[in-house]
Amino acid sequence: MVRLKAPYVSGFLAFREVPFLVELVQRLQEKEPDFMPQVLLVDGNGVLHQRGFGVACHLGVLTDLPCIGVAKKLLQVDGLENNSLHKEKIVLLQAGGDTFPLMGNSGTVLGMALKSHDRSTKPLYVSVGHRISLEVAVRLTHHCCRFRIPEPIRQADIRSRECIRRTLGHPGSQAQRQERSQKEQGPKACPKGSPGSPADQGRPSKDCDRGPSMDPKDPQPGFQEQLKAQQSEGTGHHEDSDLWPPPAWLQSPP
Repeated sequence: MVRLKAPYVSGFLAFREVPFLVELVQRLQEKEPDFMPQVLLVDGNGVLHQRGFGVACHLGVLTDLPCIGVAKKLLQVDGLENNSLHKEKIVLLQAGGDTFPLMGNSGTVLGMALKSHDRSTKPLYVSVGHRISLEVAVRLTHHCCRFRIPEPIRQADIRSRECIRRTLGHPGSQAQRQERSQKEQGPKACPKGSPGSPADQGRPSKDCDRGPSMDPKDPQPGFQEQLKAQQSEGTGHHEDSDLWPPPAWLQSPP
C-alpha cells in the first residue's frame, strides 16, 4: 500500500506512479531474482503519447526491462481521434488478433488497435514501451488475453481492488457495508429452510453471516451491484468489462 503524493496531470502519469512500480521491481530483483519478468505489460501507453514517452516507456527505461503499453481507451494525440472513421475500423475487426495501425498526422505508426478476444467489441490500444517491437508487443498481448484484458493486467486490477477492499474497508455498495457490519458483530445463527426473496439471490441473507461463495452463480456481496453498474454504463458485453469474468475466487476450478 502506498500513498500517492503527486497530483494527476494528463500526460504526466509516470511521475505519479512509476516510482512505486520501480520500487516493486527492485524489491523483486533483490528478494526473488528467479521471478524477474522477461517483459512488463503496463496499463497505460508507451510511444502513443503526447510527448511520445508514456508510462510504459518511463518504466522501461528506469528498469531496463522490455515494456508494452496496453491502454483500454484511445489517447487522442497527433491527429488520432475516436471519430466515426475510427469506429468503422473497429467494426471491421472480426476475430481475436485482428488489428489496424494507429497512424498519426505525422505519418508515424504510434501503435495498433487490437481485437483481443473474439467476443470483445472494444479494442485494446497497444504501443511500444521499451526494448520491444510493435509486432512482438501486439502478438504477446494477444496471447496473454483469455478475455479482453491481458491476464497480467487483469489479475493486478482484480487483486489490487480486493486488497483495498479488505485492508481499507472501502465503503463499496450497501450490501458490502452490511456484510462488514455483520462480520464485526460476529456470526449469527441462520434458521434452516428460511426462504429468500429473489432480490436476495447472489448475496448473503441478512440473518446469516456466511463465508465467501465459490459458486460463480452465487457471487460475493457487491459483485452483482458492480455488474449492474457496468451494464448501465453501456459496456454491452460482459467480455468488455475489466473485471469480467469473476475473479478466480468466484469461479469453480477448471
